[in-house]
Amino acid sequence: MGREHEEQVRSWGFSHVFTWSDGPGLTTHLVVRGELTLWYPNEADREKRTYGPGARVDVDAGRVHEVWMGDEGCTYVIGE
Repeated sequence: MGREHEEQVRSWGFSHVFTWSDGPGLTTHLVVRGELTLWYPNEADREKRTYGPGARVDVDAGRVHEVWMGDEGCTYVIGE
């Protein structure tokens, strides 16, 4: 894992690529600047929700989710 996978993602046209690991359990995100949109594609309630500065966003371990960053990007603090 690592360099080979990062090169594959770069080949898809992304210039900012990194490898990240989260520990088990809940992670929380405090949005500081910008916004992010989150949804859970495998769940009945598939409504996309957008969060801005000051919002706390919790994601349970193993919960499949997708995230899009706003037009100005998003800065957030993660706790796990």
